[in-house]
Formats: sequence, C-alpha cells, structure tokens
Amino acid sequence: MVHGWIILDKPLELGSTQAVSAVKRNLRQAGYNMKLKGGIKVGHGGTLDPLASGLLPIALGEATKLTGRMLDASKLYSFKVKFGAETSTLDLEGEVVATSEKIPEAAEVAQVLPLFTGPISQVPPAYSALKVDGERAYDLARKGLAVELASRDVTIHSLDLVDGGVDWVTLRAHVSKGTYIRSLARDIALALGSRGHVTMLRRESAGPFTLAQAISLDRLNEIGQGAPLEQVVLPLEAGLVDIPALSLSSDAAKAIRQGRVLLGQPHSDGLYCSYHGRVPVALVELDGGAMKVVRGFNLIDVAE
Repeated sequence: MVHGWIILDKPLELGSTQAVSAVKRNLRQAGYNMKLKGGIKVGHGGTLDPLASGLLPIALGEATKLTGRMLDASKLYSFKVKFGAETSTLDLEGEVVATSEKIPEAAEVAQVLPLFTGPISQVPPAYSALKVDGERAYDLARKGLAVELASRDVTIHSLDLVDGGVDWVTLRAHVSKGTYIRSLARDIALALGSRGHVTMLRRESAGPFTLAQAISLDRLNEIGQGAPLEQVVLPLEAGLVDIPALSLSSDAAKAIRQGRVLLGQPHSDGLYCSYHGRVPVALVELDGGAMKVVRGFNLIDVAE
C-alpha cells in the first residue's frame, strides 16, 4: 500500500478533480489497486481553480486523513491585477461588468497594501463554491441570479508589490484559509478608485509544501509509463513537519492505536504527531497531561 504525497505543479486549465483523476489513472496504469474497496485512496489538499496554476498537494492512502489540515493551512500566492475593468468572475473567465478610467500607478498600489495586511473582512466572489440555500454560488451566478454572500474574516499575513506596468501590478500574498485572492484584487482596485480583476494566479506554497517539492504533469504521467513511484511520492510525515514530534513507547503506541486516553503525560499542551520509532502513530492533542487521539494512522510498524 502507498501512503504519502504527490505535490503537483498544476498547469492552467486543469481542475483539481481532474488532477486527482490523473493521479488515479497513472497509478492504475502502473499496476496499483485503485478499486473503491481495498484500493489506494486519493484526495487533494485544497481546490485550485482551472485558471490558476501552482502547488496542489495530492494525498495517497493514509495521508488522505491529513487533507483537512491542508485546507486549514496558510498559503502563498503570486497574482497579477489588471486595472480599468472588473469582470463577473473577478478573473479572465468572466464578462466585464464595470469599468474605470482611473488607472493607478504601482507606487499608489504599494501605498494601500498596508490597509489589506493583517485581519481583514472580505466578501467572497459570486463565482465561488460556497453554498447559498443549498446551491453552489457559481451555479446561481451562471443562471443570472443575484448572489449575496456574507463577508468573512480572514488574515493577510503579508502582501507585497513584486512588479508593475502601465495598467497592472503583480503582488505576492501569504494568506490564511478562506481567503479569496480574486476578492482581494477587487477590493484593492476599489480602494484606489478603480476597478480590477485577476489575470494570473499561482499558488507557491500550502502549509509545509512548496513548489520546490512539486512535479510537473509530464513527470506525473511518467508513473503510468513505468517510472518508479518512490521518486515522486513524499512520505506521509512530510505533511507533518510543522507539528512537534512525540516519541511513544511500545505500550503507549498500542494504547493510542486502540484510541485510549493516556493520563499523566509530561508534555506541554498542544497538538503533536506521535511516533513509534520512525512510524507515525497518530495526531494527538495534549491537555492538562491527558493525551487524546485526534487522527490515527493505520501504518505497518516494523518494530512490533
């Protein structure tokens, strides 16, 4: 069984679900069991729009238990904003819905970026996967219906000007979960008395993963043609490097695998990844000396 991560540098026009399908297809062609029961589970760690490129973590086997952590992780994006027009989708896919003769210079953009750094409130795009009365917002928007989404609180850890031209700027933003870069671009333009939309969006990191670990779609397709899988798969624990490690004895590891609570643990409160030897046993939460399982891993322990 395979457990770990394939970090894909997703190309433009490929959806996240399509990327997962590409991984499944290549594993199947390589001879791995991909049946619904007993086969390798595959899932992605955070949707990336077809018009966006960059880092897409794809989890295999027991690593799929960590995709929720990827959704909650902070992310780093580079994006280009073109001024003078706002589109229905806030990117290149939509139709122009508003225009402005005001075209800010890069220096003006740099001056307003502090207003969008730190905790902010933003209204998600109408064309988003958020649900309104049980339906996806983008489905309602495509029907021509008015979509009203509540504002949400997010955090922009950093926001920097990278480059600029006559009617555009390139920015880099390190953001919390739930942040919509398209909304950020819209709001920056509005703050400058202009209109704007995203013409380029690239995810450079997500949680502990960076583009330095990513492979191309061509490299992924080599798996189905016989390339060794271990050359492109990162271990499950690669998604846990930002969590303190905690070593367990054989008896403690057995108890944790059984879901039992261990009392009297001499560690500070917080989240840990527990190990028996080099094998991840479970994500555990310590509170007042009590260790409880948050997410257990079903991995073979050669030490037992």
